[in-house]
Amino acid sequence: MKIVALVKNVPDTESKIVPDAGGLDIDTRGVKFVMNPYDEYAVEEALKIREAQSGSSVTVISLGPERCVEVLRTALAMGADDAVHVFDEAFDGGNAQANGRVLAETINLLGGADLVLGGKQGIDFDAAQTCAAIAEYLGASQALIVTKLTFADDGATAQATRNIEGGVEIVNLTLPAVVSCEKGLNEPRYASLPGIMKAKKKEIRKVTLADLPLEASDVGSAAATSRVVRYRPLPERPPVKMVVGDAAAQAKELVRLLHEEARVV
Repeated sequence: MKIVALVKNVPDTESKIVPDAGGLDIDTRGVKFVMNPYDEYAVEEALKIREAQSGSSVTVISLGPERCVEVLRTALAMGADDAVHVFDEAFDGGNAQANGRVLAETINLLGGADLVLGGKQGIDFDAAQTCAAIAEYLGASQALIVTKLTFADDGATAQATRNIEGGVEIVNLTLPAVVSCEKGLNEPRYASLPGIMKAKKKEIRKVTLADLPLEASDVGSAAATSRVVRYRPLPERPPVKMVVGDAAAQAKELVRLLHEEARVV
């Protein structure tokens, strides 16, 4: 089985995010970037499937600037077989639909895939649309926000369990398929020291616009169906108000504040 796992380079959740001077992007100075946490489940599931089905291979793909190489090496250290970095100045960001087309064409360039796995969403934009867009462009079946994935003995079909409001939904898939992965699907492994050393030596294939059957108008912001108007920082939080006095006085003052200022009681 040919398996593709999609990995995205995102700001660490502990990083302080502020808009840049133009207000159309974030200021990346001092921001630590890591693999999107939901993509870790995709990589782990790909590796588990490969271990269970002999003859399978795992290729990881990342679309974005040069820093994406680091998350690709992380996936290689976890055990992926190959890595592909997709980047071209003409890509210019874009949105989920535009990026989905680029990734779909990259998968086609690699000879297609029986299974494409990605995180349910990126923790940066939280759009949760890229996997669905890829499935549409590939003409593949899809199951999103999956917490369990099992395969039939013939390897041609799969059954996905996904959480929905009030319960779960079972989706039967015919391969090729695209699956977005939710927390609980598995427990991502840590990269071993030998894996890290091997990953440093592995070649990462580069894919640019010239390699894909696309024009500049087909990708990036030129093809985006939505655009960012402006990023704004979060409003400053009001200062903490300390309530002093004995317990009775504190309780009385707290009730007054909740009633008159916070207006919640």
